[in-house]
Amino acid sequence: MIKLKRVYEDPSEQDGFRVLVDRLWPRGLSKKTAAIDVWMRDIAPSSELRKWFAHDPRRWEQFCARYANELYAKADKVALLKAHSKARTVTLLYGAKDTAHNNAVALKRYLGTH
Repeated sequence: MIKLKRVYEDPSEQDGFRVLVDRLWPRGLSKKTAAIDVWMRDIAPSSELRKWFAHDPRRWEQFCARYANELYAKADKVALLKAHSKARTVTLLYGAKDTAHNNAVALKRYLGTH
């Protein structure tokens, strides 16, 4: 099972394996407070794509398509996440304020279709 959660929310046992999927470390958050199991910054969107998207909901579908193309080239990292999610709950952590339009949402969608 794959879940989503803002990294600023308190960790819980229900989170299972906590994976930060942002390229940049969340502002104002210590590594201890984040309580992440692994930071997979390489699975995050490229800096160019992240800057282009700028969390603009009007660009959401195009962002998802472009991010999917990037993820296709990262098949080993995608496979690792999928393997973890078959064995236990995996929570994809993200820093964005927009809970509907962010890379973790797009990543979960991609994982569900590939």
